[in-house]
Amino acid sequence: MQEYSIKRGFKDGLYERLKDGLVKNFDIEPEENQGHCKISYGSFNILEAWLNDKENLLIVDTVSNVEIYDKYSEEEADKIVLDTNKRFRKYLEYVTGYNTKERKKKAADAVKNK
Repeated sequence: MQEYSIKRGFKDGLYERLKDGLVKNFDIEPEENQGHCKISYGSFNILEAWLNDKENLLIVDTVSNVEIYDKYSEEEADKIVLDTNKRFRKYLEYVTGYNTKERKKKAADAVKNK
C-alpha cells in the first residue's frame, strides 16, 4: 500500500478524478465500494485506490499478477508489464498533480522527516 500527496489546487474534485483517472488511463470502469475504486488490468490482478479520512492523500494498493510470465512469452509479458506501469504513472500524475520525479522527491522528504 502506498500513500501519495496531492498537489495544492488538485484537492477539489479529487474523488471524481481518482475514479475518472482509472477510466481515462486504463479504459475500465472501476468497481466502487465505500469510497474505494478497484480494477484489474494488465500486470495488476488488483489496483485499488481511495482517499484517506482527511481526503488529502491518495492511497493505492496493488496486487501483481505473478502468473503473467507463465501465461505469456517473456516478450509479451514484458510489454504488458511496461504498458501497465506507464499507465499507472500517468494515473498517479493525473490524480495527484505530481510527476514521477516530484513524487519521488516527496517520498524521500517524508522519510527524512520521520
